Amino acid sequence: MASVKIDGIEYQVEDGANMLETCLNLGLDLPYFCWHPALGSVGACRQCALVQYQREEDAHGRVVMGCMTPATDGAVFSLNGDQACNFRQAIVESLMLNHPHDCPVCAEGGECHLQDMTVMVGHRDRHYRGRKNTHRNQYLGPLIHHEMNRCISCYRCTRYYQDYAGGTDLAALAARDHIYFGRHQEGLLESEFAGNLVEVCPTGVFTDKALVHEYTRKWDLQSAPSVCVGCGVGCNTLPGERYGRLKRIHNRFNREVNGYFLCDRGRFGGGFVNAEQRLDYPARRLADGSFRAEDSDVALQAISSRLGNGKVAAIGSPRAGLEANFLLRELVGADNFCTGMADAEHAKAQRVLAHLLASPAHNPSLAEIESADAILILGEDVTHSAPRLALALRQSVRNEAHRLAAKMRLQPWHDAAIRNLAQDRLSPLHIVAGYRTGLADVARSNSELTPEGQGQLAEDCLAALQNPGGDSLAAQIAADLAVAQRPLIICGTSASEVLIDRAAALAQALCRQERAAMLSYCLPECNSMGVTLLGQADGPTLSSLAERARRGEIETLLVLENDLFRRAGDTRVRELMDHIDCCIGLDCLENRTLELCDWVLPSAAFTETECTLVSSEGRAQRSFPVYLPTAQRRPAWRWLAALGGTSPSFDEVCQRCAASQPLLAGVGTCAPDHSFRNRGLKIPRQPPRYSGRTAMLADVSVHEPKQSEDPESPLAYSMEGSSGEGSAAVLPWVWSPGWNSNQSLHKFQEEVGGELRAGSDGVRLLDAATPPPSPIPSVATGEVQLPAGHSLLIPRYRAFGSDELSMRVERIREVAGPACIYLNGEDAAALGVEEGDGVSLAGISLELVLDQSLPPGCAAYSAGHPDSLGLLDQVSASLRRDGEWQRRQPRLIGTDAAGAGDV
Repeated sequence: MASVKIDGIEYQVEDGANMLETCLNLGLDLPYFCWHPALGSVGACRQCALVQYQREEDAHGRVVMGCMTPATDGAVFSLNGDQACNFRQAIVESLMLNHPHDCPVCAEGGECHLQDMTVMVGHRDRHYRGRKNTHRNQYLGPLIHHEMNRCISCYRCTRYYQDYAGGTDLAALAARDHIYFGRHQEGLLESEFAGNLVEVCPTGVFTDKALVHEYTRKWDLQSAPSVCVGCGVGCNTLPGERYGRLKRIHNRFNREVNGYFLCDRGRFGGGFVNAEQRLDYPARRLADGSFRAEDSDVALQAISSRLGNGKVAAIGSPRAGLEANFLLRELVGADNFCTGMADAEHAKAQRVLAHLLASPAHNPSLAEIESADAILILGEDVTHSAPRLALALRQSVRNEAHRLAAKMRLQPWHDAAIRNLAQDRLSPLHIVAGYRTGLADVARSNSELTPEGQGQLAEDCLAALQNPGGDSLAAQIAADLAVAQRPLIICGTSASEVLIDRAAALAQALCRQERAAMLSYCLPECNSMGVTLLGQADGPTLSSLAERARRGEIETLLVLENDLFRRAGDTRVRELMDHIDCCIGLDCLENRTLELCDWVLPSAAFTETECTLVSSEGRAQRSFPVYLPTAQRRPAWRWLAALGGTSPSFDEVCQRCAASQPLLAGVGTCAPDHSFRNRGLKIPRQPPRYSGRTAMLADVSVHEPKQSEDPESPLAYSMEGSSGEGSAAVLPWVWSPGWNSNQSLHKFQEEVGGELRAGSDGVRLLDAATPPPSPIPSVATGEVQLPAGHSLLIPRYRAFGSDELSMRVERIREVAGPACIYLNGEDAAALGVEEGDGVSLAGISLELVLDQSLPPGCAAYSAGHPDSLGLLDQVSASLRRDGEWQRRQPRLIGTDAAGAGDV
């Protein structure tokens, strides 16, 4: 610790920490722009000025930048002296010379860091009366709006986009007061993490285009703690609502999971809750195939009568909450409950769970993944299947730089100096996959192999760990892992069962060599791990249910929030449905499966219901409703409880679920129950500046209605209450006097960039688990025998286009584009096709994209895309040129809904 004096008061602070972080940790308001807790210090904006004195008797001192000045024992500073205050005021005035001062119409207004800092330094009067520099805004795609005239040249955007996220298509252009932050040519920002610019930018240069299009002031957004439903990582989010519509999704800080950043699927993909395909009423299918709306009580009575015949089965969902899946299993019995995953995915998920329970290797959080100093990824394109994990891996490869910095006694916050010291030196990252992935630019080796080749290389790495030596690629990978202190093996259900086993074996071998090895698996959906915990390794699958239905053992089937046509091919799904007398579907969106159901019940979306989701890490986290569903919509768990003839509270269902098996014991404690209060008050969803409440429904009635009540959670649909610092799980927003933007987060942390004072959200379920009693049976390896003239089909996942829900958002569909088939140049030439041509396979035609990284004889396709679902059950296919295909015309970029004049 170091003793420093600030304005005559002595403080004990961390030795070596920069003075900006030190002041913020002490609760002192020191303005800043370019510094960010995740990005470190570069001293670009000159806003965090302090006066440092040589000794207490020094009457003059010198101006220093707080973010670049370490705290040393005996140092003397002034934060509030005239010299420091006048300097900061002058800096703000210079930054504001070219600013348009458009706060009343700016989308960032009221949540603008520039506003906060301008008020904080006391700047009020402008002396400059000259002509302002103006810039032409760029079209950056359908997700992010660009207003370059608001820029203050803090460099946060390029430091985040290039240095932190690895993007290459956004840069600082020109120089001096003509500097321009944008692309060389306007068009879609290519990074899967570009949306974080919305929160990183301290002004309104980069804003959420969907929010701009349907704007609501930030202080008028009702929010609640939530969990992203885009993939299995379990990032924490803050959805904001107004007038019963989701307006935006912001990052919710969780140091152990997503930290300060989200991926673009999580940030922009939640708009499906506003889709026109939302279900509003219970409905019964008529003889002609049409549906007729029914009263809820009538629907429940008719469905309940069908459930009493004893021949009932149910299909759960990896995108539905744990409580709904639990009640569904209780309703039909564990032997009649299918997890709702595809057969192969169900088997892989059960295998992943077994390995995580049995392995001596640690199952890490994202924060722990960033500490890995050697990494091997087997068969998983994490950039697109688990994007936030890929962002964490980009930080882990910088551990070599931090090791070098420690030797040179450079503080870890000194970002520019560390990058200059390290240059191109990175910690080893080895990737084994079927094609070149999004992390290839920071990998020491990239191996693009067939599934058989991937399994063989993993086997060779295992052999090289046990018998070191040689100069083969496997020997080099094994050597990097063996000398690392915290090696990490990553795999997932996108890979084969062989690779899943090899990953566990490699981690176990490293543990035997006394390395602190880590083993991480990626599961595809927000509750894949949850339904895996509820299901049984030998439990019913979609195929076994179809067989039982064919034998007449199933007459009534319940389907929970699951489009079965995304799990199996048309033939298998229709075979199941043809042998079912009555099918009941619960979902929030229309889909093909519901068209075959006899009864449809409208369930609430994630923004309208409380539920527990279990991430791939095994972390159970609670998601709270942001607003109430419409009258006829109900949370799925409520529909299922009513079908079972009960009406329990959410807490009762949660406790029953926790008591159902040891692995779920932590579910009941992952968030406070409905009785939790902060200072005796409920937690308000509406911030202190919430406005217009009495006028929102004035077009319906001039009498203000009573505020809605929420008896199921500790949160209130009101601005009255006390914000929840007692638990991170119920923190609905961050705001502090003088800090209206999301930069106010440090007011809620133990230290800047550190843990929230209320702790991390969620409970890790697998940490205290007992290993499985019997060894996991190995999977036989074998080469896939392809018919003559066939190509091996490899699923290729994409951040946009592979998941079901985000593709219901128009802006996401525009980014995702069409489904494609990928071939290397030699295979394409042999087929007589070139890029942009149509290729026909298995009865569908897809656009060809050339990818030289694909192994010969392999064809990758856009997995999960609605246009490629016909390839679900296909291992291989015969490819031919589609002579009737007409090459798509390139889309005109540079225009959007605002018209060319706005670009």
